[in-house]
Amino acid sequence: MSPTFRAGLGVLGLLAVADVALPLLSDGEHPPMAIALVAAAMGVASLVLIAFAARGSRGATIGLIVLRALSALSAVPAFFEPGVPVAARIAAGAGVALTALGIALVLTPSRVRVR
Repeated sequence: MSPTFRAGLGVLGLLAVADVALPLLSDGEHPPMAIALVAAAMGVASLVLIAFAARGSRGATIGLIVLRALSALSAVPAFFEPGVPVAARIAAGAGVALTALGIALVLTPSRVRVR
């Protein structure tokens, strides 16, 4: 496993932990509790996939990328809904940007030559 891949898993892992904590951080309105609970479930599933991806499972890596992308997409309505606090919009933007970074790091090919 390359250092870049490990760094990507680390970034995606931090985002997954943040998703798991979201129901505890939500005021019930921003995001709505139902969305926070779905995000928490996606966070737990992401953590499981990270464990398998770290062991070399290509299927788990693909599943992780898809799941984290869906999690990031679930934050997009925060930019268009009226009444969303600025702090929530900033957090949503940071989450989307970090997700893109984590996915890019995971997808970056290893530069180690195989002999």
